[in-house]
Formats: sequence, structure tokens, C-alpha cells
Amino acid sequence: MRAPGVVAIVVAGCAGSIGLDPGLEDLAVSAVAPATIVPGTRLIVSGASFVDEAWGAATLHLQGVAGGRAVDAAWPARFVDFGTLEVAIDGARLGEIVGGASAAEFAGTATIEVVSTIDRAAYRSAPREVALAFRSRLTPMVTRVATGVVFVNDDIAIEGDGFLLGGDEGAIVARLAGCIAAEGGEACEPVPAVEVAITAASRTRASFAFRPEVAGIGPGSFVGTLTVVDRPAIGEAVSARPIEVAYEVVAPEVFAVDPPAASLGQFVFVHGGGFVGGEPGALTEIELSGTLRRTGGAAVSVQMTWIPEFVGGRLVRYVLNPDDALGHALDLRSETGELTGAVTPVVSYRGARVRGRSRPVSFAIAPIKQVVYLDFAPSYTEGLRDFGLRAVDGRVRERILAVCREAYRGVNIEFRTAPPVDFAWFATVELVGVDPNDQGLFGYDNSPGKDTGNLRLYDRLGGVNAQIQEDGYPGFGGVFVRSLMGFSQHPGALARSVDGADPMFDQVFDPFRPDRGGEPIRAADLVGAVPALVDGAGCPGHGRPEQIACAIFVLGNLVGGTVAHEVGHSLGLANPYQDGFHDPGDAPDRLMDAGEARPFAERAQLMGQGPAVFCDDEYAYLRRILSSSEAASGAARPGCR
Repeated sequence: MRAPGVVAIVVAGCAGSIGLDPGLEDLAVSAVAPATIVPGTRLIVSGASFVDEAWGAATLHLQGVAGGRAVDAAWPARFVDFGTLEVAIDGARLGEIVGGASAAEFAGTATIEVVSTIDRAAYRSAPREVALAFRSRLTPMVTRVATGVVFVNDDIAIEGDGFLLGGDEGAIVARLAGCIAAEGGEACEPVPAVEVAITAASRTRASFAFRPEVAGIGPGSFVGTLTVVDRPAIGEAVSARPIEVAYEVVAPEVFAVDPPAASLGQFVFVHGGGFVGGEPGALTEIELSGTLRRTGGAAVSVQMTWIPEFVGGRLVRYVLNPDDALGHALDLRSETGELTGAVTPVVSYRGARVRGRSRPVSFAIAPIKQVVYLDFAPSYTEGLRDFGLRAVDGRVRERILAVCREAYRGVNIEFRTAPPVDFAWFATVELVGVDPNDQGLFGYDNSPGKDTGNLRLYDRLGGVNAQIQEDGYPGFGGVFVRSLMGFSQHPGALARSVDGADPMFDQVFDPFRPDRGGEPIRAADLVGAVPALVDGAGCPGHGRPEQIACAIFVLGNLVGGTVAHEVGHSLGLANPYQDGFHDPGDAPDRLMDAGEARPFAERAQLMGQGPAVFCDDEYAYLRRILSSSEAASGAARPGCR
């Protein structure tokens, strides 16, 4: 759509083989870290089959011996993701382990217990042997600090012990004191002591950035001492013994520019050293001079200066956009070409300015590309419980991706399930459990206005759009998996039945729906061969493996088709360059028909119907605005009128 009675069973020992909640049947603990714990530590429990608080309350149990005392501690654990829980350690919890002492070594087991909101059963992981040290405070110790030739903002490695991990534990800093000698100079001029933040990867390994306030940005040398200081959130600061250090600082330099081809909205990464930024008075500029050759056209001389985003001392990145000199010389939406020449870094800091050495560079300007990130929220995953398909989440996602990619075959669009790091401009589609608009929508594009020509590239189909709400339309966008239960002729309390409710839907999903007495899919069902279907000719299936395959196929088609439809809206469909958001009338297998004109069997690709496709003019429009070197899809396409 587009805007103008279960039995509670307590499970002991290994997780979930008896209970009714398939989301918890593989509950496990693989690690507990860090090994040394102080007040403020965020204890990270890694494992499997963790669930959001709405689906179960998790508790970490530590049972064993500490300081000669028997210990049995039970602490609430917060859901981070399906493989990570977090436990906040305060003074009271530390005291449960150390008693009246200031420190204790714990040896025993760690177990996660989750009380499911589905069946009220308590699921317990197998115990994991752990050895943990609990301390009321730490004393830092440094055994080694990297020295030698460095660029400004290089990460300097530190090895030792007793490092705070930040957050509620407190801060850790490096205090540097000494003198600076400019390149070619003889005198080493004393400078005031400087403190820079340290980032600890563990209790024994940390690093700090050799920031420009230590020795400036010009070539030269620094000789002095480094002192690591722990500043706990509670209590006095504790310093390590000072370590003598010496650094030779070199001028900024570019090593490489990648990728070899980039398009509008994509990052160009500049790798090198000595870059500055991220604070007032610090700036890195990238000067480019050379020749721009337009594909099929003449070459022109270009000179431009990029002001990139500072990522770190060794990396800056720049977004290709239509507003700079390159964007003015070349229409990045419709033209391609190649830039060859030289790149030069220039860094500035507090009035000082240093120009680095030039280096040859060459990269291509690629055709415009639309990247779409499918953001599967935890509520989407848990929403699969309605269908009894929680255990096959991964396989359903694979089918969703296959449907989206097939719908847009021959169009320069890419669907991803991880947040893009190479594109600054990309579309996001949120997949969630329940329609927050409470209208039973399958999907909703809540981006502002009809984006004819796909000028934005960065639409977000999800969350709330206040502008849309002000216009009187539903504000929340995305794809809502529970609403698809409306195709059932007996949706119960899960959804409102739609006019196109189909008995075939119930034949596919009733064998797994817990509210219909079905048996949800479990890990044991997947031990044997469950085929990955490419058509629904044999659905709803006869044996359980075939029924499972059909359920995955159908739900993947329903969700994937909804995603493809909503993304079509965000690209300016239907009726590009005209009013209206859906195809007129009702024709078979047209993806951009209005919802009521898209029956269940067509969406599900059953009974010889589907898959739905873009009609002829729409597909030509997509190929025009997102041209691809891939051959056009050979799918038969209905007319748009």
C-alpha cells in the first residue's frame, strides 16, 4: 500500500526438548565475558536462541565456589540480540560473589534460564563451565607500548593488565609528557602534558590515537613518557608506572582510493595516514586534479577538493553527490565515465596546515544503483510464531530475498540483509510483526510523496513519518507479517480476515499454527531433507517435510512480494510521471495492482498463479532509471493499461 490453552512445562537440564516454545528449544551459553569483573562491568553472555523480553524473561545463574564460599547467584539478563545477553554488575551483585572481601575467584557454571511468555515454561540451557575473577578495583599495569614511526591519529597499541573497559566501569586515559622537535630541527621543545582517551579491547590489550594535540600535525619527533590511568566510576584514579616512549611523526599520505568504480550515493574510501577531523579546528581535504572522460564523450580537465568524512587517522570517506565539482561536470544519475589524475591530502589543525605528497589515482563513475536494506526486526522473527515457522526464520528470509531479486531482475537494484557500509544513500525496509497503524496493512510505504525518477535513493519504509500523519494517512511504514494472517478464514485474534481470505492459506499453515492445534516446526523437523521449492505445484504437500517446504515457500512469497511492491512505490510506481499509486483496474499477475486485486494464490504462487511482475511500461521505467548491464528479464509482462 502507498500513502496520497497451552500447557506449562518446566524443563530442567538441557534446553527445550519438551517445551512448547520452538524459539527457545536450542537455548545455549557459549561464553561469558570479560573474565575479570568490577563494579560497572557489562557482563556479556554469548549463546543461541535468546529472545526479546516480550517473549521471555532471561536470568543468568552462576553456581559454584568463590573465596571458599558456595555461590548461587541469579541476575536478570537483558536481550541484545538472538545470540547476546547483557548483565549489569553493580556493587551489590559483586558483593554476592566476594562477600566481605575485596576480590574473589569464581569457579563453577553459568546457565541461562528463560521463562517463556508463550507457554509459561522455564527453559534452561546446559551449564557452561566458567572461571571468573571479581574485583572491587583494578590496578593498571603496562608491559609494552608500540613506538617508532607514526602518522598523526595512528592507533598506538598497549599491552598490560587491569584496563577498564569504559562505560559504567569508568574511563582509561594515556597521559603523555615530553618534548617535540620539528623535522630538521635540533632543539626538543618541552610541551604540556596531554591526556588522550584509551580504548580497551580487553583487560590486557588497549590502544589510543596519537592525536594532533600530542605533537601537532607537522613532521617531527616526540620523546617523553606515557602513563596509563584508570579512572573508575567509583573510587580514586589509579596510575600505572610511566613508560618511556619515542615517536617520529611523518607527513600525511594517501595510499589507495577504492572502490575502483563508484556511483551516486556511494562512498569513495581514501586510505592513507595522518588524517584529522571529528573535532573543532581539525580538517582533512582531498584535492583531485586530472582528466574526466565521459563515456562516449570527450575528456575534460577537472580540479576539485573533497571535504571527506573523518573515519580515523588511516581512513576518510566521501559520498559521490550531484552538488560538488564532479557532480557538476557529470550527471551522476544518467552518465558514467572515468577520472584519472592525482590525489593530494591536506590537513589542518588549530591554524597549522600540512600538505602531503600527491599520488596517481584512477576510478570509474558507475551507473546509478539502488541498494535496499531489509531490516528484519526482532518482532518480525517472533511474529513467525503465529504461523508456527519461528524455527525456519532463516529459510523464509532466503525465499524473501529470492522473490525480491527475481521481481527486479535486469534492474540495477541490490537487496541486502546487513546494513550497507559502502553506500551512504540506500533505502531501508523495516519488517516487523504487527501493523502499528492498526489497519491490518500488509505493507505501507510511508516515504514522503511520489518519488518519480527515484531521485532520493534513501527512502525509509518504516518507523513513523510525522509529515504523512499530518496529512491524515497512516504514519508507520514497513512490512507487517502478522497482517498476512488476514488471508486465513479463521485468523482468530491475530488479524482481521480480508475479503480475499482463502482456504488454501489454512491448508498450508494450519498444520503448524499453535492456535489451531498445529505443531510448530522444530529443529528436529529440519534434521532430514526439507526441499527448497521453486514452484508451488505440490503444495500444500502431504508428508511433514513437504508441508514445511510449502509453508516456507508460501510465506516467503507473501512477504517477498509485499516488499517488492512497497519498494516499487518508493521508486515512483505505479503510473510513473502520472498520478496514482496503483495500476488501473485488475489484471492477473501485476505486482503494482491495488491490494484487493492481488489474490492470495497469486501472491503465494499457488495453483498456477503468479509470480506477480511489473507490467510492461513499469519495467521499462525501472530499466531506464536504474539501468543494468544484466539482460532484461524474460518474464511475460501484462500491459499497464
